[in-house]
Amino acid sequence: MAATKQQGQWYGMFLTGLTVACAGLAGFSSGIGKVALVVGLIILAATFWKFLQLKPLEGKVALGAQPAGMKLVGVLVTILGWLIVLFGLHIASGVGGRMVTTIVGMIVSLVGVLGILPAACNKNAIWKA
Repeated sequence: MAATKQQGQWYGMFLTGLTVACAGLAGFSSGIGKVALVVGLIILAATFWKFLQLKPLEGKVALGAQPAGMKLVGVLVTILGWLIVLFGLHIASGVGGRMVTTIVGMIVSLVGVLGILPAACNKNAIWKA
């Protein structure tokens, strides 16, 4: 999760801010919900600012350049899977047709996420040096 104690503390604060903001968004119709949303967003902004300050303290990243083309293909395949799901829900009127297009779309997305993207990211991994 975090490489240093400071990163861990600010990551915990980020999760807290995200939780408070989500709770505020869920209860937005009440006064306390609006307050929680504002407080959560302030915490998130503070953690983002602190993350930017902590990044230079890590030093040089040991990874080599990753193939951008293969990453782009993985992302496009993943998006194509979700588009199959979305358009399948609009095209098919029956439950069976919608289930088939949804399952096909999920399979295409999983191929992108679990098949293509890890292969692209592990192409020049540090442990393969």
